[in-house]
Amino acid sequence: MASNININIDADSIRSFLGQLGERLNRLSPGDVALIIVALIMPPVAVLLKVGFTTHFWINVILTILGFVPGQIHALWVVLFM
Repeated sequence: MASNININIDADSIRSFLGQLGERLNRLSPGDVALIIVALIMPPVAVLLKVGFTTHFWINVILTILGFVPGQIHALWVVLFM
């Protein structure tokens, strides 16, 4: 049995995301900047410092083992939006 997956991305959702990202980047603290640097070098450590030993930490460990870049992307997401 085949299943179809539809992913709809519209311009309004992209504008909304970019607006949220811009707002968050405008109010970065020095601690946030440090966590961003740590997220690029050691993604699980940045997630651990931000949210502790939660599900996000373990997801990041798995993503980093599977591929370093997915771990970095997830770590940046956690640092910026959690």
